[in-house]
Amino acid sequence: MAGKAMVLVLVGPTAVGKTEVALRLAERLQAEIVSADSMQVYRGMDIGTAKPTPAERQLVPHHLIDLVDPGVPFSVAQYVQLADQALAQIQTRGRLAILTGGTAFYVQAVIDGLPAGATAPPNPELRRQLLLEAECLGTEALHQRLAQVDPESAARLHPHDRRRIIRALEIYLQTGRPRSCEGAATWARDVDASAPASDSALSQGRSTRPATPATSGRYNACWFGLTRPRRSLYERIAQRVHLQLEAGLVDEVRRLLQQGWDPDATSQQALGYKEMVAYLRGRLTLAEATELLIRSTRHYAKRQLSWWRRDSRIRWLDLDRWSVDQAVAWISRAFLAEAAPGVDLASLISPVPTSPDTRSPFLATPDVDERTTSPEW
Repeated sequence: MAGKAMVLVLVGPTAVGKTEVALRLAERLQAEIVSADSMQVYRGMDIGTAKPTPAERQLVPHHLIDLVDPGVPFSVAQYVQLADQALAQIQTRGRLAILTGGTAFYVQAVIDGLPAGATAPPNPELRRQLLLEAECLGTEALHQRLAQVDPESAARLHPHDRRRIIRALEIYLQTGRPRSCEGAATWARDVDASAPASDSALSQGRSTRPATPATSGRYNACWFGLTRPRRSLYERIAQRVHLQLEAGLVDEVRRLLQQGWDPDATSQQALGYKEMVAYLRGRLTLAEATELLIRSTRHYAKRQLSWWRRDSRIRWLDLDRWSVDQAVAWISRAFLAEAAPGVDLASLISPVPTSPDTRSPFLATPDVDERTTSPEW
């Protein structure tokens, strides 16, 4: 992979502790952080998306945060373009990039690339025309139209699945090629490069995805994952939700609504925001909205782990077994051993933690629940 920029990739479920570990790694390795979070791109959505604080962003340079207003559409294709620019600039400065965040599809798209058919750019005017046609003639009429030009895609989609029918027609009308040419694996993930990641298979509850890509990737990536036993992770999720409420999540959502936040905007579907909107509009009590948010966040964490579980490139660390300091030491040492073989690591980082257990600290899967035993990486 000579000539490709080196990127340290740090993944894991929400609330596992990625932000703290990434910050400490960036300080130790003189790195800059590239956010891979589909909701942190929106300005004004700070508490609910758990953005790094101003002090943390002052300590370590962060990229791809606060890019657009909440009502502005933002696609994974746009994200990849901006991420490529940020990574190139970081490399030019002679610094390391840490790509980290909770949106698995964003990380995957940067490192492994988008599917060929997904490069069809978003076309707002064409979408408006197709949407008007659906309103006038019905979604089934659009489905019949799709069946004429792309019968394979039409067979995969429900006749009432308006969004994906419109996207399939948009791809065909712009490229002259049916979306089904992208292949079954792409459809299994329901990839849509012009749609926000929140519309992807991951957030819809479908975590099916191909195993580790056979290609070498667009970057020279060194992958690490953070995990915890399920009970511990769920406790951290509940604690974070309560801290967000104490920090003013309800007021943040109220302010966005007062500013004319579109109720149909993708940003309003973010965890923490849709639940608080339901509370502010009287559909739920605050206690009900809080419990729903905790439950939804747990489900999201489970889907994130399912997404990454089959990727054999990732070396996992259990943050209930190792402290943040220890995790940072292990990851730094493993990364430098791969990125700079032959270099005296003792001169660059502090000694790695010692333990009576002489096995590797890294696991091959994120499964560390008390009922399972995860193999070593």
